[in-house]
Amino acid sequence: MRILLVEDDRALGHGIHLGLKQAGYAVDWVQDGVMAETAIDTQDYDMAVLDINLPKKSGLEVLDHVRAEDKPLPILLLTAKDTINDRIVGLDRGADDYMIKPFDLDELTARIRALLRRSSGRSMPILKYHDITLDPASHTVTKDGAVIDMSSREFSVLQMLMENVGRVLSRNRLEESLYSWKDEIESNAVEVHIHRLRKKLGADLIRTIRGVGYIMDKE
Repeated sequence: MRILLVEDDRALGHGIHLGLKQAGYAVDWVQDGVMAETAIDTQDYDMAVLDINLPKKSGLEVLDHVRAEDKPLPILLLTAKDTINDRIVGLDRGADDYMIKPFDLDELTARIRALLRRSSGRSMPILKYHDITLDPASHTVTKDGAVIDMSSREFSVLQMLMENVGRVLSRNRLEESLYSWKDEIESNAVEVHIHRLRKKLGADLIRTIRGVGYIMDKE
């Protein structure tokens, strides 16, 4: 899953950036509202964590830009202002959730999981497909009850496919969700992740639609 982090406080931004990467997310971090709009207009993100008080353009102006373009991007606002009015304004202008600084990183990641779950149309926190169970909170995958060891990117590919059962995901879509700007992407990276998932979970788990992408068929 790929997240855009917009935070101008370097120390806080660095801490959030590191924490989200450790949680298995691909994260792009920008520090002003203009750069945020450019990133959102040119990249596909699964969600954005957006500070309200930003240089050049405020977080609320960025929020207005996103909603004016009718983008369904889930947005979580960060604010240092602990007033009811600030929260109401942000939510009424299209934010999906908010957190007041300072906050606990574990709570932030929990709220991110909840927003991603809702945006994918799921109500249950656990994903299940045949004998495979994926838990985003504990970052674990089991098959027939046995824990399967896998890298964070293998986990992310599997999660995306399990959240889109019956729908084909292109190689480009998978790459965009797996890698941030600074990551080096090998030409066959997605194919390698798919190959490893098949080896660990079953050769028939993921079907290749030649020239289109990959799919987990509906049960």
